[in-house]
Amino acid sequence: MKTFALKEADIQREWWVVDAEGQTLGRLATRIATLLRGKHKPAFSTHLDNGDFVIVVNAEKIKVTGKKLDEKKYYSYSLYPGGLRTVGLREQLAKHPDRVIRSAVKGMLPDNRMTEKLMGKLKVYRHAGHPHGAQNPKAYKIQEK
Repeated sequence: MKTFALKEADIQREWWVVDAEGQTLGRLATRIATLLRGKHKPAFSTHLDNGDFVIVVNAEKIKVTGKKLDEKKYYSYSLYPGGLRTVGLREQLAKHPDRVIRSAVKGMLPDNRMTEKLMGKLKVYRHAGHPHGAQNPKAYKIQEK
């Protein structure tokens, strides 16, 4: 009996549309990370990128639990003295909701050289519209439990 080994030529990618309206941020991010890595496919392989493209719409309508809107912070540092910038989740959601979802999904992916390639397959949009109609994306239903 031979062992199946996935090859680059065998990979078939699909496009998925995920509606983020009313979804909890962390649970949404784990499901998106699963689609990006290809763990939902039976032929998952850790050393190859066999994941799908994911389009997230309605990014501004996500929900968070607890006091995260007021207590969660995003940090950036310019490497200069006094260059630490802090932005709260409420302010980040108002200005750049796509960055909130991208940051959460990136935290769910493994920390290796493939991460940037996987993040390139993630498209996040603030509103319901997206310019990827030509790819014929399928709707991906996420059930909250």
